[in-house]
Amino acid sequence: MRLDEARVRLAAVDAGLIAAYAATGEPLDKAGGYALQGIGGAFVEAIEGAPTTVIGLPMPLLLADLLALEIVRVEDVA
Repeated sequence: MRLDEARVRLAAVDAGLIAAYAATGEPLDKAGGYALQGIGGAFVEAIEGAPTTVIGLPMPLLLADLLALEIVRVEDVA
């Protein structure tokens, strides 16, 4: 099994903004309490690594594995 890693730096926000974000309901079903691809993306200052890893499926790693296993070919993704 291969794993991928990413680091996310969030902006400093005040309690009022956190409460307003929580009131949207978006963070209530998120493992990290925010959705990078949603409203919570506005709080992200920087990402080290693949954004798709943060979202939940590391596409660069997946593509490399699919190519290595010959499930897809370069011609299929070019």
